[in-house]
Amino acid sequence: MDIILEIIKAIVLGIVEGVTEWLPVSSTGHMIVLQDVIALKVSAEFWKVFEIVVQLGAIMAVVLLFWRKLLPFKKKEGRIVIRVVKVRLWIKIIIACIPAAVVGLIFDDLINKYFYNPLSVAVALIVVGIFFIVIESRIGKDAPAYVNKTSEITLKEAFIIGIFQLAAAVFPGTSRSGATIIGGLILGLSRKVAAEFTFYLAIPVMFGASVLKIVKYFVQGGLAFTGMEIAILIIGTLTAFIVSLFVISFLMGYIRKHDFKIFGWYRIVLGVIIIVYSLIIK
Repeated sequence: MDIILEIIKAIVLGIVEGVTEWLPVSSTGHMIVLQDVIALKVSAEFWKVFEIVVQLGAIMAVVLLFWRKLLPFKKKEGRIVIRVVKVRLWIKIIIACIPAAVVGLIFDDLINKYFYNPLSVAVALIVVGIFFIVIESRIGKDAPAYVNKTSEITLKEAFIIGIFQLAAAVFPGTSRSGATIIGGLILGLSRKVAAEFTFYLAIPVMFGASVLKIVKYFVQGGLAFTGMEIAILIIGTLTAFIVSLFVISFLMGYIRKHDFKIFGWYRIVLGVIIIVYSLIIK
């Protein structure tokens, strides 16, 4: 019975990861809060691994849906040729990932110690939610964008978006997708391009974070998972992958006719609920 309950929790966590990773509402923030409410019966070390590795399922959804747009090679007349436009895109992706990667490698333990808690998440949810509402109100839903294709993003713009992504790396609850989308909108990217570039950035960022966490865990004590923990990890990751396929498709369709204000209001309401829960109910 305990095993079934833990598997159900893993499925719920996978669903939450698959939904919140791509919507600008902070997957890390939701996972921290959810683990506080429906804690898995696993070691603290395993939870740190699970929280990051389950994101690999979400990454694979991006790879599956956008591989044609990302693959830097193609077969032409019986030989493999390099797609220069795609190589340039990957250079921009790497440049945008540098700030968060550097800070994450240096300050990962300090960030986990001081900011991975419900109250910090709540504050970040509310602050970024307000940013979304203010920025979208100023831009307007039908305002023309200056950048309408990912190929039009400059190296400078990619780096600036990376600075916005840095905020999410430091403050859980900010939302990696939320921060990069806000940065993109400020720079004049269309909502579609801002969201799509955010999806691309997730591949090296989340894959790198997963590898880093696994290596750190291995160095500290090895990957001695129980059979139940392995099952939880597989089920959670697979669930996140399946849910992500639907959520990414939904978001790309949604932003063709809508702005991001609704996510801003959601973040504010959720942040207030978390504060009330943490200070009064808990």
